[in-house]
Amino acid sequence: MHVVVVGAGIGGLAAAADLARQGVRVTVLERAAVAGGKMRHVQAGGAAIDGGPTVFTMRWIFSQLFADAGRRLEDALELHRAEILARHAWREGGRLDLFADVERSAEAIGDFAGAHDAQGFRDFAARSAEIFRTLQHSFIAAQRPSPLDLVRRVGRLDALWRTAPWATMWQALGTHFRDPRLRQLFGRYATYCGCSPFLAPATLMLVAHVEQDGVWLVQGGMRRVAEAIRDLAESQGATFRFNAEAREILVRGGRAAGVRLAGGEVLDADAVVFNGDVAALGQGLLGAAARGAARDTPREARSLSAVTWCMNAVTHGFPLSHHNVFFAEDYAAEFAAIFRARRITEAPTVYICAQDRGEEGGHAGVPYGTAERLLLLVNAPPDGDLADLSPDALEQLQHRSLALLQRCGLTIETSPANTTCTTPAGFHGLFPGTGGALYGRASHGATGTFARPGAASRLPGLFLAGGSVHPGPGIPMAAMSGRLAAARVLRALTPGGRSSRR
Repeated sequence: MHVVVVGAGIGGLAAAADLARQGVRVTVLERAAVAGGKMRHVQAGGAAIDGGPTVFTMRWIFSQLFADAGRRLEDALELHRAEILARHAWREGGRLDLFADVERSAEAIGDFAGAHDAQGFRDFAARSAEIFRTLQHSFIAAQRPSPLDLVRRVGRLDALWRTAPWATMWQALGTHFRDPRLRQLFGRYATYCGCSPFLAPATLMLVAHVEQDGVWLVQGGMRRVAEAIRDLAESQGATFRFNAEAREILVRGGRAAGVRLAGGEVLDADAVVFNGDVAALGQGLLGAAARGAARDTPREARSLSAVTWCMNAVTHGFPLSHHNVFFAEDYAAEFAAIFRARRITEAPTVYICAQDRGEEGGHAGVPYGTAERLLLLVNAPPDGDLADLSPDALEQLQHRSLALLQRCGLTIETSPANTTCTTPAGFHGLFPGTGGALYGRASHGATGTFARPGAASRLPGLFLAGGSVHPGPGIPMAAMSGRLAAARVLRALTPGGRSSRR
């Protein structure tokens, strides 16, 4: 039995590890030179900087992946739990840290916004934990359900109703917090899924519990996660081929039967796992025969893109933590600009991952005057397939973003020599078919998440993994998608198993 995995992103890596562990012959094709997909290193100012996902959560998913192969995650990765989840600052004043300890965060919020919002946070934390517990096994770790299937899995309609799918996240946050700055802070969790908090369901409040349950700093950077899972897959017998671009998914007898590479080589397979954005399939980028396997994502349904700057630069004036967020005042204007006007707002929220900062565990502080590795990110519309930002527009955006940081007390010594920028057009080039959307389809509305396909595509023999499919975007979710895809492959190809169906 031979399975070809197209793409060595985190979903493809997890699928390869699980399939190889079951004795399947697995070949992973990756057009880049290294594994990781969006978990990439970017060179800037002589340093290698994590230029993609920066938050490692839901450790249990990775612990189970390794345990099922008879290995220990702790032997493959050095992880240190962050005491400070993130540091937040506002242009018009205010600074607030969120901590791993709920009560410590509540006390900080009390000092920041008063006793009412401190209690509101305690209630919010309990509510987000309840939503997570309701959906952990019925949705996150299970094959994609329909809405009716989800009701059956949860078993109690009242429990499902309390996940608040019919309210927007912004509306729900208003029941917990009076201070609009706190609604901004917690509304930002919607952007972890590429969504607007003004359009996303309140269900996404569960992200708060995911962080509260543990944010981990990875020694060596986030690319180490991809390298560790690649090593795991290879230890089980999977074969990796890099600089190998899949050009076409071959279809014979009405089912996926292999892959044609850009150089013309053909790999026959009993099944194919596609670990790329499903929009690429729907656009026919993997061949006309596989076009019907998944729908293209309409432009208006795409998730957020971003403009990022990777810098190796000296900073002054603000005590950066590992994760930092800097806000302007009008949060609604930021998302209206992106999703309606298709532009970046005048004063965008700026996220900074200061990759040499951390509280403990070998993550040294940065001596004064020493350059440090930074990833700066602002949200952007996913229109990178239409046009790129002009040099003037990009320069103005960087100036506006740095000006907001300066108002918050942070100065960064930037120069073209120490900075590498990626725009939505750049992300579209890296991840074809997306327009630069980094999270697949946006989960807007009460049923938006059900528009994501599951592990079994519409084409028999072709299975799907990655952040654009169920259970959604983010490193742990993509890893779970790979495990779900591997399970469906085995179910389809094992004697006595049921053949794949939509």
